[in-house]
Parts: sequence; C-alpha cells; structure tokens
Amino acid sequence: MVLKTEKESGYRNYRQSWQRTILWRRTIQGLLLSSAITLLVQSVGTASASASVNQFCQVSQSEAAEKEALRVAGLEGDATAQRQYQEIAQRHIAEVQRCRQTQWPKNQAVWLRLYQCDLQAGQLDALMDRIVNLGYNQVYIEAFSNGQVLLPKNDNPTNWPSVVQADQYADRDLLAEAIDAAREREMDAYAWMFTMNCGYSYGQRSDRRQVLARNGFGDDTLAYADQGNSGPSEDAFIDPYNRQAQNDYAQMVIAVLARRPDGALYDYVRYPRLTGPSSVVSNVRNLWIYGPAANQALVNRGMNNKGKELIRRFMQRGYLTDGDVAQVDRLYPNEGEPLWQSRNPPRVDPKDLAPASARRPGLQEELWRLRVAHAIQGVVDFLQAGAVPARRAGIPTGAVFFPYGNRAIGSGYDARLQHWSRFPSWMESHPMAYGTCGNASCIVDQVRRVLSVRSNPRTVKPAIAGVWGAARDNRPSLEAQMYALQRAAPQIETVSHWAFSWQDAEFDRERKFCQPSAQQPNLDLLRSNRIAPEETIGQTPAP
Repeated sequence: MVLKTEKESGYRNYRQSWQRTILWRRTIQGLLLSSAITLLVQSVGTASASASVNQFCQVSQSEAAEKEALRVAGLEGDATAQRQYQEIAQRHIAEVQRCRQTQWPKNQAVWLRLYQCDLQAGQLDALMDRIVNLGYNQVYIEAFSNGQVLLPKNDNPTNWPSVVQADQYADRDLLAEAIDAAREREMDAYAWMFTMNCGYSYGQRSDRRQVLARNGFGDDTLAYADQGNSGPSEDAFIDPYNRQAQNDYAQMVIAVLARRPDGALYDYVRYPRLTGPSSVVSNVRNLWIYGPAANQALVNRGMNNKGKELIRRFMQRGYLTDGDVAQVDRLYPNEGEPLWQSRNPPRVDPKDLAPASARRPGLQEELWRLRVAHAIQGVVDFLQAGAVPARRAGIPTGAVFFPYGNRAIGSGYDARLQHWSRFPSWMESHPMAYGTCGNASCIVDQVRRVLSVRSNPRTVKPAIAGVWGAARDNRPSLEAQMYALQRAAPQIETVSHWAFSWQDAEFDRERKFCQPSAQQPNLDLLRSNRIAPEETIGQTPAP
C-alpha cells in the first residue's frame, strides 16, 4: 500500500471541496445569468461587466494576486484560506463568463503546452487560474506534437512516447486532469494535435521509416529536414496514402478523444515548409508523392492502360517525350485517348488519334496538374479520416492552417500544398493569421481571405500571435490586433491567441523546469498600455 503524504491528502480534499462548490454555484449562476446579461452593454472599449475585470475580461492584478495567495495557503492546509480562495475563484469565473457574453469576441482562446511539472500538487489550478485572469474562456491543449503524446506512460496504446516520462507520474493522466481543471473554471478545453508531422522520434524508427513522404530525388521528409532544407520545426511528415501511417494516427486520435475534450484541432495539415527556391513547387520531382503508397495510389487513378502507363513514365522522369506517347499508342492499340480521373476527352477511335507530337504537350500539362491534385488530395483525405472519430463522437473539429498555404505562385504552388478551401465543410476553420507587417492590416487581410471562401463566419476562428500590451516580432499588441479584427469582421465569434507561453513567459519556464511559482503577470499594466481603436490599422505601433 502506498500512503499519501499529508499535503497530497489535503490537496485531494481541497479539490473535492472545490468541485462541490462549483456544482452549487453553477446552479445559482444558471438562474441568474440570463437576467444579468440584459443589464450589460456589448462593445469593446465600453465599461466592463464588473469592476474587477477590464474591457478584455481580464482580472485586475490585485485580485489575481489575492486569489493566488489564498490558493497557496489553502494548499498548505489553511481551511479558511481554502474557502476564501474558492469564493474569489468562483467570482472571477462568473465575471469572466459574463464579460465574454457581452464583449467581443464571445469566445477567446489560448494555445497551451503542458509539462510534466504541471502534475505537481496545485500546479494545474495555478495555471488555469492565470488563464482565467487573462480573460480566456477556451483553452487549446497540445495533446500530440513533436513526436510525443499527452497520455499516461502506463496507458499509452500509441506508437509515440508519452510526454510525461517520470515513473512517479506513470499512471497520471495530465490531459484528462487539465481538461477537468479547465471545465471547473467554465472553460472549453480542446485537444490540439499535429497531423501529418509525426515527429522525429517516429521517423527514426526502423519499422516506420518507410511510411514517410518521399520526393522524386530519393529523400524522405526526415532526411530533407536533416539536410537543413525545411523550415524550423519541420521534422518527419508521413505519406498520407500510407495505410500504416493512417492506422497509427487513428489509434492516437481515438486514445486522445477518450479523454472527452470539448473539441479536437488538427494542425500541420500539410507537407513541409521548404526553404529558398524549393518553397515553390514547379517540378513534379519536388512533390512528396514518391513513397510506395502514394505512387501506387497515383497509378490507380489511371482509368485505362494508356493512362496508367503515361502516369508511370511521367513520374520516372518528370516529363514526357513524343516517343513515350507513340510507344504507349502501340502498346495498347485498341484504346483511344489516355484516361485518368478528371480527364474526360471526347471519344476518339484509335486510328483517328492526332500525332503523338501534337498531343504530348497537352498530356504533359494535364499529368502535372494530376500530380499536384493527387498530392493535395492526400492531405485532405488524411485530415478527414483523422477527424471522423471525433465527428462520430459528437466532438467539434477544426483544421489549423495558413491562409496563404494554398497559393499558386507563377507556374508552381506553395510547397505546403495546404488547400484549406477543400477541407471538409463540417470542420471549423482556424486560420493562423500571423502576418508581420508592423501593423494589423496584413493580419486582417489574411482573415478576410478565409472569410471570402467560408460561407459561415461563425466557423472561422482566427489564431493571432502576440502579447498583451506590447508589440512583438513586428506585430502590434494583441489588443491592437483584436480591435482591428473586430472592426473588419465583427461577425467572428471566436479568436485564439498564440500562445500562453508568450503571455506569461517566466511562469512557463518555471513550469517547464519545476521551479517555484513566480509572481503573477502585471495585468494592471494592460490598462495603461491600451491602444485606441483608431490607431490600429495602417500604422506602426510606437516602440
């Protein structure tokens, strides 16, 4: 038998008391919420819903510090402090929820990475309290990324190692506990997962190397990254047509969804971001469709023998010759035009076919477009297959993407081939509007680009990057970006912020290395750093 320490037992009683208090207060809040909302005015920049939160629904510095002090004292066994902590925490939760109902946007989310140290007693409470303090009512929890999955070490049926490796936490379920801690604070908790980027550790496995996407020069995505030809964080991308990769990914998704998150987000729904001239694909051999599975799936798109043979020849060299066309005509004299999916030429008797030299340029151009479409369709199909388990379980799904990841550039295409306009219409759209032009105009333009395609603006949920109260990386402050987005697209109901580690960098470092908690971020500084709405678009913020 393993005995709990006095502190651990106190923490368990503290959380049980906390949960009982939540149930009682939720009942009362449900009766009062509708009448309370009618007394509030909806507009960013107006007086906030409560004296303790500002126009961005953020809790004041003094109240946040008081709550944290009471939480620590309660965790140490002070019953009076514990009760007072529960009361002030519940008040802040209610005030942020009321504020979010009256201030734009209705939902404000933050992207969150968890660490092993978050399993220490009281750490998740401290973390989720800080997220509430910043005015968020949704949190996107990183559940699968960088070749690791946020599942217990002793309950991990997937082909990826667990984020938490310490034996003392081998049975702890950090993802499930974080989801519970978020819900206790009335926040929706989404599970955020990488999709085609399966991680370096997975790609290094001898029994999985063959599932990686491969180009026409013999490189797989891991080798390409090792050569420095991919952008940062571009590791090992799978061949979306590979059945082993599909099965491994589905198994991971199902295990994550068993924790019943409020939503599932799919990131890295694309091929690698390449560098230099390779960032634009204009040569068939630069496409990641040369793995055995992708190659065979492409050949299978041929609808007759001529079509399949020309597909093979074009794949081998990246072009056709007049001799290729003439030879294929002789190999299959009873067939007319070469056929493949989406090619429907007029029916021609074989003896009436135009000369090979006249037909070759058109066939070559069509085969190039077929290969690009094939690469794109692999991404779309893999995403849809990965999202089906969530859809069947009634869990909302969303695809995370770059608004310009689907561009045609000159005679080529953006190497990521992230054609989000073809993603399933039943999925939410989470465009990463990370423009860096010194003001909010390019960020707004990226969001408008998505809104022009998606018919339901409520399903468009932009992600923006920055920090409150200050410009960063040639982007204006979050409040400047939010003002600009509200002016340009008030119909949007949800905006997310990358990332919590940016908002509270010192606390994030301390969580990562299990150091003592730092001071709360000075939220009151946000009030003095406020940027007026008319200063946001088309102007560079003051340094």
